[in-house]
This record gives sequence, C-alpha cells and structure tokens, in this order.
Amino acid sequence: MPESITLDTARDSAPKSLTRLIEGDADILSAQLQQLRARAFPPSAEKELRKFMAGEAAKLIGISDAYLRTLVLDGVVPEAEKNAAGRRLYSLKQIHDIRDHLGKNKKGYVPRRASSDKLQVLAVTNFKGGSGKTTTSAHLAQFFALRGYRVLAVDLDPQASLSALFGIQPEFDLEANETIYGAIRYDEQQRPLRDIIRKTYFTGLGIVPGNLELQEFEHETPRALTEKSRSADKMFFTRVAAALTSVQADYDIVVLDCPPSLGYLTLSALCAATSVLVTIHPQMLDVASMSQFLHMTAGLFDVVERAGGNAGYDFFRYVLTRYEPSDSSQSQIAGLLKGLFGDRVLTNAMVKSAAISDAGITKQTLYEVGRENFHRQTYDRALEALDALNSEIEALVSQTWGRK
Repeated sequence: MPESITLDTARDSAPKSLTRLIEGDADILSAQLQQLRARAFPPSAEKELRKFMAGEAAKLIGISDAYLRTLVLDGVVPEAEKNAAGRRLYSLKQIHDIRDHLGKNKKGYVPRRASSDKLQVLAVTNFKGGSGKTTTSAHLAQFFALRGYRVLAVDLDPQASLSALFGIQPEFDLEANETIYGAIRYDEQQRPLRDIIRKTYFTGLGIVPGNLELQEFEHETPRALTEKSRSADKMFFTRVAAALTSVQADYDIVVLDCPPSLGYLTLSALCAATSVLVTIHPQMLDVASMSQFLHMTAGLFDVVERAGGNAGYDFFRYVLTRYEPSDSSQSQIAGLLKGLFGDRVLTNAMVKSAAISDAGITKQTLYEVGRENFHRQTYDRALEALDALNSEIEALVSQTWGRK
C-alpha cells in the first residue's frame, strides 16, 4: 500500500477533539437546515396564515354562519374572497374587522382587556425537555390571537423552537440584540423592547424571538450580582417584568416560553408572570423530575421573594401534555396528580395526536393547517381537545379581570 494512503488512513482514524467534532456537526446541520428552508421558503417568501372558511370564521367571531352571510348581503362587511368551489374565505384580519364592527354595539365580541384590567403574563415552564412546553405556548398564543386578543409571545429558550414555529430561523434571521436579551442586558447597549418585537402572520400576535444570545444573560447575571451597586434596576429578577411593562399598553396577553432549565432567565420570567402553567407529561419519570423542579423552584423563590421579587400569582396550574387517555398508566398518573393537587390540574389536557405531530413536521401548529390535510376525525378530535384546554385557560384569565 502506498505510503500516502497509509498516512491519510492514520489521520482519519486519529481521535478528534470533541469541540471540533461538535462544531463540525453543528455546521453540517445548520447548512442542511438552511437548504431545507430555502426550498420550503424562498428568500423573498414569508409564512402566511391560511384563509378561514365561512363556518370557521363565524365560529371564531361567535356568530352563526347565516348571520355572517346576512352581514355580507346587507353590505355591513365586505364581500369575502371565494375559492374555486365558490366558498367564502376570510383572512384573520377580516375576522378581527368584523369582530370590531360588532363590538361597537356589543362589547362581548371584542374580548380585549379594559384599561383597568392588568396585563396577563402567562409563564409556561418546566425544566425537563420534551414536556410539551413550546407546543403548549405556541397553540395558546395563537388561540388567544384567533379569539381577538392582542398577544405577545416571548421566546426565552436559547434553543428557540417557538421562534422556528413562527418561521424565524434563529441562526440566519436574527442579528445581535434582537432577542429579549437586548432589552434586559446590564450595559449601555440595552434597547427598548418595542424595537425588538416582530409582527407575525397572525394578525394581533407579535413575537420576541430567541436564539443562543439568551445564554449571555445567564453568564452576565452572576457578575452583575457581585457589583457593589445592587439597586433595583440591577436585580436580575426585575428585568423581564420591566421590559414587559414598557409595552403593556399594546397587549392583553403575554405568553412566555421559558427555557428547560431553572436559571436566571426562568426565575426572571416567573417574577414577571401574573400566572404560571407547568407542563407535565404523565409518565412516572417525568413526574419524579417535576418533583425536583418544584423543590428547587421553591428554594430559589424563597431567596428571590426575600430580596423583593414577585411571588404572587393570579393562578398556578398544571397542564397534562402529550396525554393518551387510552394509556392506562398515563390515566393512573393523571388521576394521581388530580388527587394530589385538585383544581390546580387543568381538567382538559394537551392530547397526543398525529395531527399535531404531522403539523409540526412543516413547522406549523394545528391552528395553521386546514382540516382538509388530515383524516377529518383525527383533526376534529385534536382540535376539540386543544380548544377545550385553551378555553379553560381563557376562562381563568377572564376571572382575573372580573368577567363571567
């Protein structure tokens, strides 16, 4: 065998630095993801929300299809676009416009908070990955937007799965200071949160995207805590709340997708929250992990509360996720949790469904894909369960505002 081949073979078989190996794999994966994205979404393309059939639009507004048709015939609302089959199609903006028109005579059509109602900040959290946290956050934010609320979704997870669901590629679409880190950092480069918020293809829903830059807050906070000046604006647990306060007049609901860790970002998010949702996959290992999460959270929050942090909530609930009612072991664990925590476990669950999983493959939620893309019974069951869960959370929000 020639000497050159022997040397090349020896080089190939030599152990690589783990750093270089991981770095190389990251580059390969990033390049592949960029290619896939370029095929699915050309550089000039943006994600768009589908149009809604007349029946769907009427249901979202809270009226009958016949009444919606009457409004069109009377010229109260503009004629809708029609598809090839002659069926009327409405954009979410048109649905909001109709809702606003009807709300002039009956306020119930427009569910936005009154000036006397405080901004609802819902933190969705669990420090175990795979608990369905981001799926819950995305569907919850979109549900509120479809219902007519002004919504802000905040991606606090450096892995940025929520951002990806909204069509934002963290590695390619974001520059420095374009995550919430830009609004909560400790130096002079801090910028207003209003300048970071991006509009989405869901009318009424904005997003603060995330990426690996968020890790900087975890690195900088210990250094800030050691400084002699420990004024309130320097305390890490006040910073997310302060950023949200600066834009509270623009929104009714804020959904915080917390990182799968109990770090400074998560604690700051929990201090900013008015309500907390803890996602649980009803498996024994996940429940045991959640026990540790609760112990650690209580210990850390005790320190934060004594330092002046917010530890009061309008509601605190557990959300069962990826739940399979036909699985006897999951049903037993769900029963155990409800027996232990009572009403703090939501009655409805985020069920495990092929419709939700299949929608996720194309970075979409169940609210984005049409019924025609699935087996109708599968889609209807999943959507019914999802709406029931989110409606239960909506009812809790309404109670905090003193509404029926």
